[in-house]
Amino acid sequence: MAEINVQEVDMDTIQAVYPLPLPPHFSEKNGILHIGNIPVTKLAEEFGTPLYVTDETRIEALYHEYIHALSSHYPNCRVLYAAKANGNISILRTLAALGAGADVFSAGELMLARDAGIRPEHLLFNGSSKTKEDHQLAVLHGVRVSLDSEDELYQLNRVAEEMGKTVEVSFRVNPAIHVPTHPKIATGLATSKFGIPAEQILSAYQKAHEASHVIPVGIHCHIGSQILELEPFAEEARVLMDIVSKLHDMGIKLKFVDLGGGLGVAYRHGVEQAPSIAAYAQATIPVCKETFKRLGISPEIWIEPGRSLVCDSTILLTRVNSVKHAHKRFINVDAGFHTLLRPAMYDAYQEVVVANRMDMDPNAGEVYSITGPICESGDILAADRRMGAVQAGDLIAVLDTGAYGYAMASQYNGRGRCAELLVKDGAVALIRRRESIEDLLSTMRRPIWQ
Repeated sequence: MAEINVQEVDMDTIQAVYPLPLPPHFSEKNGILHIGNIPVTKLAEEFGTPLYVTDETRIEALYHEYIHALSSHYPNCRVLYAAKANGNISILRTLAALGAGADVFSAGELMLARDAGIRPEHLLFNGSSKTKEDHQLAVLHGVRVSLDSEDELYQLNRVAEEMGKTVEVSFRVNPAIHVPTHPKIATGLATSKFGIPAEQILSAYQKAHEASHVIPVGIHCHIGSQILELEPFAEEARVLMDIVSKLHDMGIKLKFVDLGGGLGVAYRHGVEQAPSIAAYAQATIPVCKETFKRLGISPEIWIEPGRSLVCDSTILLTRVNSVKHAHKRFINVDAGFHTLLRPAMYDAYQEVVVANRMDMDPNAGEVYSITGPICESGDILAADRRMGAVQAGDLIAVLDTGAYGYAMASQYNGRGRCAELLVKDGAVALIRRRESIEDLLSTMRRPIWQ
């Protein structure tokens, strides 16, 4: 299912599911939204807004759910968290402590993961356009590299030779699978920039097998993000297993098969339905297990969840600056697409609630669009939502912002990025401070002629 265009939302449907079903780490007490049993009004007053708040317990619970679902089918499975979804080092430390690896897409993500305590053999350096410095860093730290082209194979082999080392690699396969998601996050299409076409992949492995300083030990695939159907994942597994069988015949000994990530979440509470983690495991792991048994091999199965691990753990709190009645009604808040890009980037739908007046019936109010402070007409966090009598000073909570929230934030319009909090069992920790005007200036330099 594609990410939903907010302009096409059926208002009657939204009204029908009020009050919104919330994940278990949220509650409402005396009209106040609580996260991890902490009133969000207290957090906003102490730390200001905009403000991202994450419940660590929720991430831990979802990680355990993944491990249980996967291992019930095949004992040799590992979760590699997609660090691009939320790269705060505190989140990475949480997952590292549980035994997770990470899919990293840059030198920065690699070093964050290492600093968080993730072991190098549990990292995979992914990406279609790596630099020589990226390859050097991977070789130096003993991190496996997912190769995206034969050209990259030759470049990495030269780097490893220069450094007097060998490096273990996989190739990323482009399986040419259509997936029902937004085209900007569909990565397994035949036209995608990612991966090597399946019909060319055996030749790439043969060349890697013959190379002097790389060792092919894995195979990797990723078909997209925010996928709400299971069949594309099952089809991906079938494509990979066909290749795995042929690689086995070639004498390539695989240590891991990486199915990637992409399992979606239900952003429209009570309306959308996402597959369960258990259903995902049922659709994919037995396909692999059957092939492994036939071939007499037992490589690890890696998966790379990002959004489905962290998305609903987090809310974005934003304060209402003003309410305006013009050609339509606007709620102007202090968070914009510099804080949360997804609605502007993908026309993505995010649920919103009035966090300080949860007992207010939105059906008794008017239809509003929630807009930010950025000098762009597209700076709309939520369009055409029926809400109660919202006033300046109210606190809006945007739900499901743990994935691709802060990670995609910017300093556009000269606005510093907001703070991030982590809560657990009643405790609160500031895990990223709010940026100041001084931070905006800190990397700028004055030319000598000024």
